[in-house]
Amino acid sequence: MTDSEEPRVRLPQLKLDELLEELQARISAARGTQDRVQGLLEAVLSVGRELDLEQVLHSIVEAAAVVVNAGYAALGVIGPDGTRLSAFHTVGVSAEQIAAIGPFPEGHGILGELIRHPQPLRLAKISAHASSYGFPPGHPPMNSFLGVPIRVRDQVFGNLYLTEKRGGREFDEEDESVLSTLAVAAGVAIDNARLYEDSRLRERWQRANAEISHSLMSGIDRAESLNLIAERAREISGSALAAVAMPMEGTKSLTVEIAVGVDAEAHRGLVLPMDASLMGLAYTATAPVTSDNVLHDGRITPEPPRFEGLGPAVAVPIGTGENGVRGVVLVAREAGRPVFLQKETELLQGFAAQAAIAMELADRRHDAQQIALLEDRDRIARDLHDLAIQRLFATGMTLQSAGRFIEHPEAAERVLRAVDDLDETIKIIRSTIFGLRAHTGPASSGLRARVVRAAGEATPVLGFAPSVRMEGLVDTDVPPEIADHVVAVLTEALTNIARHAHADRAQVALTAHGREVRLRVADNGVGIPSGGRRSGLANMSERADNLGGRLEVSSPEGGGSALDWHVPLPAG
Repeated sequence: MTDSEEPRVRLPQLKLDELLEELQARISAARGTQDRVQGLLEAVLSVGRELDLEQVLHSIVEAAAVVVNAGYAALGVIGPDGTRLSAFHTVGVSAEQIAAIGPFPEGHGILGELIRHPQPLRLAKISAHASSYGFPPGHPPMNSFLGVPIRVRDQVFGNLYLTEKRGGREFDEEDESVLSTLAVAAGVAIDNARLYEDSRLRERWQRANAEISHSLMSGIDRAESLNLIAERAREISGSALAAVAMPMEGTKSLTVEIAVGVDAEAHRGLVLPMDASLMGLAYTATAPVTSDNVLHDGRITPEPPRFEGLGPAVAVPIGTGENGVRGVVLVAREAGRPVFLQKETELLQGFAAQAAIAMELADRRHDAQQIALLEDRDRIARDLHDLAIQRLFATGMTLQSAGRFIEHPEAAERVLRAVDDLDETIKIIRSTIFGLRAHTGPASSGLRARVVRAAGEATPVLGFAPSVRMEGLVDTDVPPEIADHVVAVLTEALTNIARHAHADRAQVALTAHGREVRLRVADNGVGIPSGGRRSGLANMSERADNLGGRLEVSSPEGGGSALDWHVPLPAG
Protein backbone atom coordinates (compact mmCIF):
# COMPACT_ATOMS: atom_id res chain seq x y z
CA MET A 1 0.00 0.00 0.00
CA THR A 2 1.32 3.39 -0.96
CA ASP A 3 1.50 6.46 1.25
CA SER A 4 -1.23 8.12 -0.80
CA GLU A 5 -3.75 5.39 0.13
CA GLU A 6 -3.23 5.48 3.98
CA PRO A 7 -5.49 8.53 4.79
CA ARG A 8 -8.36 6.96 2.90
CA VAL A 9 -8.13 3.92 5.19
CA ARG A 10 -7.99 6.00 8.43
CA LEU A 11 -10.87 8.34 7.53
CA PRO A 12 -13.65 5.71 7.80
CA GLN A 13 -12.04 4.41 11.00
CA LEU A 14 -12.19 7.87 12.61
CA LYS A 15 -15.80 8.31 11.48
CA LEU A 16 -16.74 4.99 13.05
CA ASP A 17 -15.08 5.94 16.38
CA GLU A 18 -17.03 9.18 16.51
CA LEU A 19 -20.28 7.38 15.82
CA LEU A 20 -19.50 4.85 18.53
CA GLU A 21 -18.74 7.60 21.03
CA GLU A 22 -21.97 9.43 20.15
CA LEU A 23 -23.92 6.19 20.47
CA GLN A 24 -22.32 5.54 23.83
CA ALA A 25 -23.20 9.07 24.98
CA ARG A 26 -26.81 8.64 23.89
CA ILE A 27 -27.01 5.29 25.63
CA SER A 28 -25.62 6.89 28.80
CA ALA A 29 -28.05 9.78 28.48
CA ALA A 30 -30.94 7.40 27.97
CA ARG A 31 -29.82 5.36 30.95
CA GLY A 32 -29.49 8.54 33.01
CA THR A 33 -32.94 9.67 31.90
CA GLN A 34 -34.35 6.26 32.73
CA ASP A 35 -32.70 6.38 36.15
CA ARG A 36 -34.05 9.87 36.70
CA VAL A 37 -37.56 8.87 35.66
CA GLN A 38 -37.29 5.90 37.97
CA GLY A 39 -36.13 8.20 40.78
CA LEU A 40 -39.01 10.58 40.07
CA LEU A 41 -41.52 7.71 40.18
CA GLU A 42 -40.09 6.53 43.48
CA ALA A 43 -40.29 10.07 44.83
CA VAL A 44 -43.92 10.40 43.75
CA LEU A 45 -44.75 7.10 45.43
CA SER A 46 -42.92 8.09 48.62
CA VAL A 47 -44.87 11.34 49.03
CA GLY A 48 -48.16 9.70 48.13
CA ARG A 49 -48.15 6.88 50.65
CA GLU A 50 -48.28 9.13 53.73
CA LEU A 51 -51.52 10.49 55.25
CA ASP A 52 -50.18 12.62 58.08
CA LEU A 53 -49.80 16.15 56.69
CA GLU A 54 -46.60 17.00 58.55
CA GLN A 55 -45.01 13.74 57.42
CA VAL A 56 -46.16 14.37 53.83
CA LEU A 57 -44.49 17.78 53.81
CA HIS A 58 -41.25 16.34 55.17
CA SER A 59 -41.31 13.54 52.57
CA ILE A 60 -41.81 16.09 49.78
CA VAL A 61 -38.75 18.08 50.85
CA GLU A 62 -36.59 14.94 51.10
CA ALA A 63 -37.75 13.67 47.68
CA ALA A 64 -37.15 17.07 46.05
CA ALA A 65 -33.54 17.15 47.28
CA VAL A 66 -32.93 13.66 45.86
CA VAL A 67 -34.49 14.07 42.41
CA VAL A 68 -32.52 17.23 41.54
CA ASN A 69 -29.40 16.31 43.56
CA ALA A 70 -29.54 19.44 45.74
CA GLY A 71 -27.58 20.04 48.91
CA TYR A 72 -30.37 21.99 50.61
CA ALA A 73 -34.14 21.82 50.22
CA ALA A 74 -37.07 23.57 51.89
CA LEU A 75 -40.83 23.79 51.63
CA GLY A 76 -42.45 27.04 52.68
CA VAL A 77 -46.17 26.95 53.48
CA ILE A 78 -47.94 30.21 52.61
CA GLY A 79 -50.04 31.64 55.44
CA PRO A 80 -53.73 32.62 55.31
CA ASP A 81 -52.92 36.22 54.35
CA GLY A 82 -51.16 35.00 51.18
CA THR A 83 -48.16 37.28 51.65
CA ARG A 84 -45.82 35.42 54.01
CA LEU A 85 -44.81 31.95 55.09
CA SER A 86 -46.54 30.35 58.07
CA ALA A 87 -44.36 27.19 58.21
CA PHE A 88 -40.95 26.16 56.90
CA HIS A 89 -39.70 22.56 56.47
CA THR A 90 -36.02 22.03 55.68
CA VAL A 91 -33.57 19.27 54.67
CA GLY A 92 -29.78 19.59 54.73
CA VAL A 93 -29.53 22.15 57.52
CA SER A 94 -28.56 20.78 60.92
CA ALA A 95 -30.35 21.60 64.17
CA GLU A 96 -27.27 23.56 65.30
CA GLN A 97 -27.32 25.65 62.13
CA ILE A 98 -31.06 26.31 62.51
CA ALA A 99 -30.49 27.48 66.08
CA ALA A 100 -27.67 29.78 64.95
CA ILE A 101 -29.72 31.26 62.09
CA GLY A 102 -32.68 32.09 64.32
CA PRO A 103 -36.38 32.24 63.44
CA PHE A 104 -37.52 30.64 60.20
CA PRO A 105 -37.95 33.03 57.24
CA GLU A 106 -41.33 34.68 56.67
CA GLY A 107 -41.01 35.07 52.91
CA HIS A 108 -38.80 38.05 52.11
CA GLY A 109 -36.13 38.28 49.40
CA ILE A 110 -35.96 35.40 46.90
CA LEU A 111 -38.45 33.35 48.91
CA GLY A 112 -40.97 36.16 48.65
CA GLU A 113 -40.39 36.42 44.90
CA LEU A 114 -42.07 33.04 44.42
CA ILE A 115 -44.94 34.07 46.70
CA ARG A 116 -45.55 37.20 44.64
CA HIS A 117 -44.96 35.42 41.29
CA PRO A 118 -45.89 31.71 41.65
CA GLN A 119 -43.93 30.28 38.72
CA PRO A 120 -40.65 28.33 38.44
CA LEU A 121 -37.53 30.37 39.16
CA ARG A 122 -34.01 29.17 38.30
CA LEU A 123 -30.87 31.15 39.21
CA ALA A 124 -27.17 30.49 38.73
CA LYS A 125 -26.36 32.83 41.65
CA ILE A 126 -28.88 33.93 44.28
CA SER A 127 -27.04 37.14 45.14
CA ALA A 128 -27.32 38.35 41.52
CA HIS A 129 -31.12 38.60 41.69
CA ALA A 130 -32.65 42.01 42.41
CA SER A 131 -34.82 40.64 45.25
CA SER A 132 -31.86 39.12 47.12
CA TYR A 133 -30.54 40.97 50.17
CA GLY A 134 -28.22 38.41 51.75
CA PHE A 135 -28.40 35.75 54.43
CA PRO A 136 -28.52 36.11 58.23
CA PRO A 137 -25.41 35.30 60.30
CA GLY A 138 -24.79 31.57 60.68
CA HIS A 139 -26.55 30.73 57.40
CA PRO A 140 -24.64 28.30 55.14
CA PRO A 141 -23.45 29.77 51.81
CA MET A 142 -25.83 29.18 48.88
CA ASN A 143 -25.47 30.09 45.21
CA SER A 144 -27.48 28.07 42.68
CA PHE A 145 -31.25 28.13 43.20
CA LEU A 146 -34.37 26.44 41.87
CA GLY A 147 -37.87 27.18 43.13
CA VAL A 148 -41.30 25.92 42.02
CA PRO A 149 -44.80 26.51 43.47
CA ILE A 150 -47.00 23.71 44.83
CA ARG A 151 -50.66 24.07 43.93
CA VAL A 152 -53.54 22.33 45.68
CA ARG A 153 -56.83 22.62 43.82
CA ASP A 154 -55.73 25.72 41.90
CA GLN A 155 -54.59 27.41 45.12
CA VAL A 156 -50.89 27.97 45.80
CA PHE A 157 -50.20 25.98 48.98
CA GLY A 158 -46.49 26.80 49.21
CA ASN A 159 -43.18 26.69 47.39
CA LEU A 160 -40.29 24.26 47.03
CA TYR A 161 -36.87 25.91 47.35
CA LEU A 162 -33.72 23.98 46.24
CA THR A 163 -30.17 25.34 46.49
CA GLU A 164 -26.60 24.21 45.91
CA LYS A 165 -26.77 21.53 43.21
CA ARG A 166 -24.11 18.97 44.04
CA GLY A 167 -20.89 18.99 42.03
CA GLY A 168 -20.88 22.78 41.80
CA ARG A 169 -23.15 22.73 38.75
CA GLU A 170 -26.22 24.81 38.00
CA PHE A 171 -29.80 23.59 37.91
CA ASP A 172 -30.92 23.02 34.33
CA GLU A 173 -34.21 22.80 32.43
CA GLU A 174 -34.47 19.10 33.13
CA ASP A 175 -34.15 19.74 36.88
CA GLU A 176 -36.91 22.32 36.61
CA SER A 177 -39.15 19.90 34.68
CA VAL A 178 -38.56 17.05 37.15
CA LEU A 179 -39.18 19.30 40.17
CA SER A 180 -42.34 20.75 38.61
CA THR A 181 -43.62 17.21 38.03
CA LEU A 182 -42.89 16.33 41.66
CA ALA A 183 -44.69 19.51 42.75
CA VAL A 184 -47.86 18.33 40.95
CA ALA A 185 -47.70 14.97 42.76
CA ALA A 186 -46.97 16.81 46.00
CA GLY A 187 -50.13 18.89 45.55
CA VAL A 188 -52.22 15.73 45.21
CA ALA A 189 -50.55 14.15 48.27
CA ILE A 190 -51.11 17.31 50.34
CA ASP A 191 -54.76 17.44 49.30
CA ASN A 192 -55.28 13.80 50.29
CA ALA A 193 -53.55 14.37 53.64
CA ARG A 194 -55.69 17.45 54.29
CA LEU A 195 -58.91 15.58 53.51
CA TYR A 196 -57.85 12.74 55.80
CA GLU A 197 -56.88 15.22 58.53
CA ASP A 198 -60.21 17.03 58.15
CA SER A 199 -62.19 13.80 58.45
CA ARG A 200 -60.27 12.76 61.56
CA LEU A 201 -60.72 16.22 63.08
CA ARG A 202 -64.47 16.21 62.45
CA GLU A 203 -64.69 12.74 63.96
CA ARG A 204 -62.90 13.93 67.11
CA TRP A 205 -65.24 16.92 67.44
CA GLN A 206 -68.27 14.63 67.00
CA ARG A 207 -67.00 12.25 69.68
CA ALA A 208 -66.43 15.20 72.02
CA ASN A 209 -69.99 16.45 71.39
CA ALA A 210 -71.39 12.99 72.12
CA GLU A 211 -69.35 12.77 75.33
CA ILE A 212 -70.53 16.17 76.55
CA SER A 213 -74.18 15.44 75.68
CA HIS A 214 -74.05 12.10 77.49
CA SER A 215 -72.38 13.65 80.54
CA LEU A 216 -74.85 16.52 80.77
CA MET A 217 -77.88 14.28 80.36
CA SER A 218 -76.53 11.88 82.97
CA GLY A 219 -76.68 14.65 85.54
CA ILE A 220 -73.14 15.99 86.10
CA ASP A 221 -73.03 19.44 87.64
CA ARG A 222 -72.41 22.72 85.83
CA ALA A 223 -68.72 23.03 86.77
CA GLU A 224 -67.90 19.53 85.51
CA SER A 225 -69.71 20.12 82.22
CA LEU A 226 -67.89 23.42 81.58
CA ASN A 227 -64.57 21.82 82.49
CA LEU A 228 -65.24 19.01 80.00
CA ILE A 229 -66.04 21.56 77.26
CA ALA A 230 -62.79 23.44 77.96
CA GLU A 231 -60.64 20.28 78.09
CA ARG A 232 -61.95 18.89 74.79
CA ALA A 233 -61.72 22.26 73.03
CA ARG A 234 -58.08 22.62 74.13
CA GLU A 235 -57.07 19.08 73.15
CA ILE A 236 -58.72 18.94 69.74
CA SER A 237 -57.74 22.47 68.63
CA GLY A 238 -54.11 21.90 69.64
CA SER A 239 -54.19 24.84 72.05
CA ALA A 240 -52.19 25.58 75.17
CA LEU A 241 -55.06 27.27 77.02
CA ALA A 242 -58.84 26.97 77.03
CA ALA A 243 -61.31 28.96 79.12
CA VAL A 244 -65.08 29.16 79.44
CA ALA A 245 -66.81 32.36 80.57
CA MET A 246 -70.47 32.78 81.49
CA PRO A 247 -72.58 35.95 81.83
CA MET A 248 -73.29 37.34 85.29
CA GLU A 249 -76.93 38.24 85.90
CA GLY A 250 -77.51 41.84 86.84
CA THR A 251 -74.21 43.01 85.29
CA LYS A 252 -72.73 43.63 81.86
CA SER A 253 -69.80 41.32 82.50
CA LEU A 254 -68.59 37.78 81.96
CA THR A 255 -66.88 35.66 84.60
CA VAL A 256 -64.32 33.01 83.68
CA GLU A 257 -65.68 29.96 85.45
CA ILE A 258 -63.29 27.37 83.99
CA ALA A 259 -59.71 27.63 82.67
CA VAL A 260 -57.40 24.72 81.81
CA GLY A 261 -53.88 24.59 80.44
CA VAL A 262 -51.02 27.09 80.49
CA ASP A 263 -51.29 29.66 83.30
CA ALA A 264 -54.94 28.76 83.90
CA GLU A 265 -54.84 30.30 87.39
CA ALA A 266 -54.36 33.75 85.86
CA HIS A 267 -57.73 33.42 84.09
CA ARG A 268 -59.89 31.46 86.51
CA GLY A 269 -62.42 33.67 88.29
CA LEU A 270 -61.70 36.82 86.25
CA VAL A 271 -64.56 39.21 85.58
CA LEU A 272 -64.27 40.45 81.99
CA PRO A 273 -65.83 43.55 80.43
CA MET A 274 -67.92 43.03 77.30
CA ASP A 275 -66.13 45.71 75.29
CA ALA A 276 -62.48 45.12 76.24
CA SER A 277 -61.95 41.37 76.08
CA LEU A 278 -61.90 38.81 73.29
CA MET A 279 -64.57 36.74 75.05
CA GLY A 280 -66.75 39.78 75.67
CA LEU A 281 -66.57 40.82 72.02
CA ALA A 282 -67.54 37.31 70.89
CA TYR A 283 -70.46 37.27 73.34
CA THR A 284 -71.72 40.68 72.18
CA ALA A 285 -71.32 39.93 68.47
CA THR A 286 -72.64 36.34 68.83
CA ALA A 287 -69.89 35.39 66.40
CA PRO A 288 -66.28 34.13 66.58
CA VAL A 289 -63.57 36.73 67.25
CA THR A 290 -59.96 35.84 66.37
CA SER A 291 -56.59 37.33 67.26
CA ASP A 292 -53.22 36.69 65.61
CA ASN A 293 -51.44 37.64 68.82
CA VAL A 294 -53.58 37.78 71.94
CA LEU A 295 -50.69 39.15 74.02
CA HIS A 296 -50.49 42.36 71.97
CA ASP A 297 -54.10 42.83 70.85
CA GLY A 298 -55.33 46.38 71.39
CA ARG A 299 -58.91 45.18 71.85
CA ILE A 300 -58.01 43.34 75.07
CA THR A 301 -57.32 44.94 78.44
CA PRO A 302 -53.68 44.32 79.42
CA GLU A 303 -54.61 44.03 83.09
CA PRO A 304 -54.26 41.67 84.70
CA PRO A 305 -51.41 40.08 82.67
CA ARG A 306 -52.68 36.65 81.62
CA PHE A 307 -51.50 35.76 78.11
CA GLU A 308 -47.73 35.49 78.56
CA GLY A 309 -46.24 33.05 76.03
CA LEU A 310 -49.47 32.78 74.03
CA GLY A 311 -50.14 33.97 70.48
CA PRO A 312 -53.04 33.03 68.16
CA ALA A 313 -56.45 32.82 69.86
CA VAL A 314 -60.14 32.57 69.01
CA ALA A 315 -63.23 33.13 71.15
CA VAL A 316 -66.46 31.41 70.09
CA PRO A 317 -69.94 31.94 71.57
CA ILE A 318 -71.64 28.90 73.11
CA GLY A 319 -74.99 29.05 71.36
CA THR A 320 -76.45 31.36 68.74
CA GLY A 321 -78.16 34.70 68.70
CA GLU A 322 -81.51 33.05 67.87
CA ASN A 323 -81.58 30.82 70.95
CA GLY A 324 -79.45 33.03 73.18
CA VAL A 325 -75.73 32.87 73.89
CA ARG A 326 -75.06 30.87 77.03
CA GLY A 327 -71.37 31.72 77.32
CA VAL A 328 -68.06 31.87 75.45
CA VAL A 329 -65.21 29.40 74.99
CA LEU A 330 -61.70 30.73 74.23
CA VAL A 331 -58.72 28.72 73.03
CA ALA A 332 -55.19 30.09 72.59
CA ARG A 333 -52.05 28.54 71.12
CA GLU A 334 -48.48 29.17 72.12
CA ALA A 335 -46.66 32.10 70.48
CA GLY A 336 -45.23 31.13 67.10
CA ARG A 337 -47.90 28.49 66.40
CA PRO A 338 -50.18 28.81 63.32
CA VAL A 339 -53.15 31.14 63.52
CA PHE A 340 -56.63 29.64 63.61
CA LEU A 341 -57.91 29.02 60.09
CA GLN A 342 -61.52 29.64 59.15
CA LYS A 343 -62.08 25.89 58.86
CA GLU A 344 -60.82 25.33 62.42
CA THR A 345 -62.95 28.18 63.75
CA GLU A 346 -66.06 26.76 62.04
CA LEU A 347 -65.47 23.34 63.62
CA LEU A 348 -65.01 24.92 67.05
CA GLN A 349 -68.15 26.98 66.50
CA GLY A 350 -70.12 23.84 65.61
CA PHE A 351 -68.80 22.13 68.73
CA ALA A 352 -69.84 25.10 70.90
CA ALA A 353 -73.31 25.17 69.29
CA GLN A 354 -73.83 21.47 70.01
CA ALA A 355 -72.59 21.98 73.58
CA ALA A 356 -75.15 24.79 73.97
CA ILE A 357 -77.95 22.47 72.82
CA ALA A 358 -76.81 19.80 75.28
CA MET A 359 -76.69 22.41 78.06
CA GLU A 360 -80.19 23.60 77.15
CA LEU A 361 -81.56 20.06 77.29
CA ALA A 362 -79.82 19.47 80.61
CA ASP A 363 -81.26 22.72 81.98
CA ARG A 364 -84.76 21.73 80.81
CA ARG A 365 -84.35 18.40 82.54
CA HIS A 366 -83.11 20.12 85.69
CA ASP A 367 -86.04 22.57 85.53
CA ALA A 368 -88.48 19.67 85.21
CA GLN A 369 -86.89 18.03 88.23
CA GLN A 370 -87.07 21.31 90.16
CA ILE A 371 -90.73 21.74 89.24
CA ALA A 372 -91.45 18.20 90.38
CA LEU A 373 -89.54 18.86 93.61
CA LEU A 374 -91.44 22.13 94.25
CA GLU A 375 -94.75 20.46 93.51
CA ASP A 376 -93.84 17.71 95.95
CA ARG A 377 -92.91 20.29 98.56
CA ASP A 378 -96.20 22.10 98.01
CA ARG A 379 -98.08 18.82 98.46
CA ILE A 380 -96.18 18.07 101.67
CA ALA A 381 -96.81 21.60 102.95
CA ARG A 382 -100.51 21.34 102.08
CA ASP A 383 -100.81 17.97 103.78
CA LEU A 384 -99.00 19.27 106.86
CA HIS A 385 -101.29 22.27 107.01
CA ASP A 386 -104.57 20.56 106.17
CA LEU A 387 -104.02 17.30 108.05
CA ALA A 388 -101.25 17.46 110.66
CA ILE A 389 -101.85 20.96 111.98
CA GLN A 390 -105.63 20.59 112.02
CA ARG A 391 -105.39 17.29 113.90
CA LEU A 392 -102.87 18.67 116.36
CA PHE A 393 -105.03 21.74 116.87
CA ALA A 394 -108.12 19.60 117.42
CA THR A 395 -106.22 17.36 119.83
CA GLY A 396 -105.02 20.41 121.76
CA MET A 397 -108.58 21.76 122.00
CA THR A 398 -109.80 18.39 123.23
CA LEU A 399 -107.11 18.17 125.88
CA GLN A 400 -107.74 21.74 126.95
CA SER A 401 -111.45 21.02 127.36
CA ALA A 402 -110.78 17.74 129.17
CA GLY A 403 -108.44 19.51 131.57
CA ARG A 404 -111.39 21.25 133.19
CA PHE A 405 -112.73 17.92 134.42
CA ILE A 406 -109.48 16.72 135.94
CA GLU A 407 -109.49 17.29 139.66
CA HIS A 408 -105.97 16.05 140.41
CA PRO A 409 -103.65 19.11 140.25
CA GLU A 410 -100.60 17.29 138.86
CA ALA A 411 -102.61 15.55 136.16
CA ALA A 412 -104.23 18.85 135.16
CA GLU A 413 -100.80 20.49 134.96
CA ARG A 414 -99.46 17.70 132.74
CA VAL A 415 -102.39 18.08 130.37
CA LEU A 416 -101.79 21.84 130.13
CA ARG A 417 -98.08 21.22 129.40
CA ALA A 418 -99.10 18.79 126.67
CA VAL A 419 -101.35 21.48 125.18
CA ASP A 420 -98.42 23.96 125.23
CA ASP A 421 -96.18 21.35 123.55
CA LEU A 422 -98.79 20.86 120.85
CA ASP A 423 -98.91 24.65 120.28
CA GLU A 424 -95.11 24.72 119.96
CA THR A 425 -95.21 21.78 117.57
CA ILE A 426 -97.77 23.61 115.43
CA LYS A 427 -95.42 26.64 115.27
CA ILE A 428 -92.51 24.42 114.19
CA ILE A 429 -94.60 22.79 111.47
CA ARG A 430 -95.76 26.18 110.22
CA SER A 431 -92.14 27.36 110.06
CA THR A 432 -91.28 24.21 108.09
CA ILE A 433 -94.14 24.88 105.69
CA PHE A 434 -92.86 28.42 105.17
CA GLY A 435 -89.37 27.04 104.45
CA LEU A 436 -90.72 24.55 101.92
CA ARG A 437 -92.53 27.31 100.05
CA ALA A 438 -89.79 29.95 100.28
CA HIS A 439 -87.95 30.93 97.09
CA THR A 440 -84.46 32.35 96.73
CA GLY A 441 -84.00 35.93 95.63
CA PRO A 442 -82.81 36.98 92.19
CA ALA A 443 -79.19 36.33 91.21
CA SER A 444 -78.65 40.05 90.70
CA SER A 445 -78.82 40.54 94.49
CA GLY A 446 -75.94 38.08 95.06
CA LEU A 447 -72.52 39.10 96.30
CA ARG A 448 -70.86 38.48 92.90
CA ALA A 449 -73.09 40.97 91.15
CA ARG A 450 -72.76 43.49 94.00
CA VAL A 451 -68.94 43.33 93.83
CA VAL A 452 -68.96 43.85 90.06
CA ARG A 453 -71.32 46.79 90.40
CA ALA A 454 -69.16 48.33 93.15
CA ALA A 455 -66.07 48.06 90.93
CA GLY A 456 -67.98 49.55 88.00
CA GLU A 457 -69.25 52.47 90.09
CA ALA A 458 -65.68 53.22 91.20
CA THR A 459 -64.33 53.30 87.63
CA PRO A 460 -65.18 56.99 86.88
CA VAL A 461 -63.54 58.09 90.12
CA LEU A 462 -60.45 55.91 89.62
CA GLY A 463 -60.03 56.85 85.96
CA PHE A 464 -59.61 53.19 84.98
CA ALA A 465 -61.47 49.91 85.41
CA PRO A 466 -60.07 47.70 88.18
CA SER A 467 -59.65 44.03 87.34
CA VAL A 468 -61.92 41.72 89.31
CA ARG A 469 -61.46 38.04 90.11
CA MET A 470 -63.82 35.84 92.16
CA GLU A 471 -63.45 32.21 93.13
CA GLY A 472 -65.47 29.77 95.20
CA LEU A 473 -69.14 29.68 96.17
CA VAL A 474 -69.31 33.40 96.82
CA ASP A 475 -73.10 33.72 96.52
CA THR A 476 -73.83 30.47 98.35
CA ASP A 477 -71.38 30.37 101.26
CA VAL A 478 -71.24 34.04 102.25
CA PRO A 479 -74.31 35.03 104.33
CA PRO A 480 -76.01 38.40 103.65
CA GLU A 481 -74.72 40.09 106.83
CA ILE A 482 -71.08 39.30 105.90
CA ALA A 483 -71.73 40.16 102.24
CA ASP A 484 -72.79 43.67 103.30
CA HIS A 485 -69.46 44.14 105.08
CA VAL A 486 -67.52 42.83 102.03
CA VAL A 487 -69.18 45.38 99.72
CA ALA A 488 -68.62 48.20 102.23
CA VAL A 489 -64.92 47.33 102.62
CA LEU A 490 -64.45 47.09 98.85
CA THR A 491 -66.09 50.46 98.27
CA GLU A 492 -63.94 52.07 100.99
CA ALA A 493 -60.75 50.49 99.59
CA LEU A 494 -61.40 51.67 96.02
CA THR A 495 -62.30 55.14 97.25
CA ASN A 496 -59.00 55.33 99.15
CA ILE A 497 -57.10 54.30 96.01
CA ALA A 498 -58.85 57.02 94.00
CA ARG A 499 -58.10 59.70 96.63
CA HIS A 500 -54.59 58.89 97.76
CA ALA A 501 -52.80 56.19 95.73
CA HIS A 502 -52.19 57.98 92.38
CA ALA A 503 -52.44 54.54 90.79
CA ASP A 504 -53.32 53.50 87.24
CA ARG A 505 -53.97 49.81 88.02
CA ALA A 506 -55.94 48.02 90.73
CA GLN A 507 -56.84 44.39 91.26
CA VAL A 508 -59.79 43.07 93.27
CA ALA A 509 -59.84 39.39 94.30
CA LEU A 510 -62.69 37.82 96.28
CA THR A 511 -62.49 34.18 97.33
CA ALA A 512 -64.75 32.01 99.46
CA HIS A 513 -63.01 28.73 100.21
CA GLY A 514 -63.61 26.46 103.16
CA ARG A 515 -64.46 28.44 106.24
CA GLU A 516 -63.20 31.88 105.21
CA VAL A 517 -64.05 34.71 102.84
CA ARG A 518 -61.10 36.83 101.73
CA LEU A 519 -61.11 40.19 99.94
CA ARG A 520 -57.82 41.47 98.48
CA VAL A 521 -57.51 44.91 96.90
CA ALA A 522 -54.11 45.87 95.46
CA ASP A 523 -52.82 48.84 93.45
CA ASN A 524 -49.58 50.12 91.91
CA GLY A 525 -49.70 53.57 93.46
CA VAL A 526 -47.50 55.39 95.95
CA GLY A 527 -48.39 53.12 98.86
CA ILE A 528 -49.87 53.99 102.24
CA PRO A 529 -48.08 56.95 103.87
CA SER A 530 -46.77 56.53 107.42
CA GLY A 531 -48.64 59.59 108.68
CA GLY A 532 -51.95 61.17 107.84
CA ARG A 533 -55.55 60.07 108.30
CA ARG A 534 -56.18 56.36 108.55
CA SER A 535 -59.89 56.44 109.44
CA GLY A 536 -60.78 54.36 106.39
CA LEU A 537 -58.40 51.58 107.41
CA ALA A 538 -59.67 51.79 110.98
CA ASN A 539 -63.26 51.30 109.82
CA MET A 540 -62.29 48.29 107.72
CA SER A 541 -60.26 46.83 110.57
CA GLU A 542 -63.16 47.29 112.99
CA ARG A 543 -65.52 45.48 110.63
CA ALA A 544 -63.10 42.54 110.46
CA ASP A 545 -62.64 42.46 114.24
CA ASN A 546 -66.39 42.45 114.87
CA LEU A 547 -66.69 39.38 112.64
CA GLY A 548 -63.73 37.57 114.18
CA GLY A 549 -61.40 38.30 111.23
CA ARG A 550 -58.41 40.50 110.43
CA LEU A 551 -57.26 43.32 108.18
CA GLU A 552 -53.69 43.13 106.86
CA VAL A 553 -52.01 45.90 104.88
CA SER A 554 -48.74 45.35 103.01
CA SER A 555 -46.51 46.87 100.35
CA PRO A 556 -45.75 44.41 97.50
CA GLU A 557 -42.27 44.23 95.97
CA GLY A 558 -43.40 45.98 92.80
CA GLY A 559 -44.70 48.98 94.74
CA GLY A 560 -48.15 50.18 95.67
CA SER A 561 -50.22 48.69 98.46
CA ALA A 562 -52.24 45.55 99.12
CA LEU A 563 -55.15 45.22 101.51
CA ASP A 564 -56.21 41.75 102.73
CA TRP A 565 -59.53 41.60 104.59
CA HIS A 566 -60.58 38.11 105.71
CA VAL A 567 -63.23 36.85 108.11
CA PRO A 568 -64.46 33.36 109.04
CA LEU A 569 -67.68 31.96 107.60
CA PRO A 570 -70.33 30.35 109.82
CA ALA A 571 -70.09 26.55 109.97
CA GLY A 572 -72.46 24.38 107.92
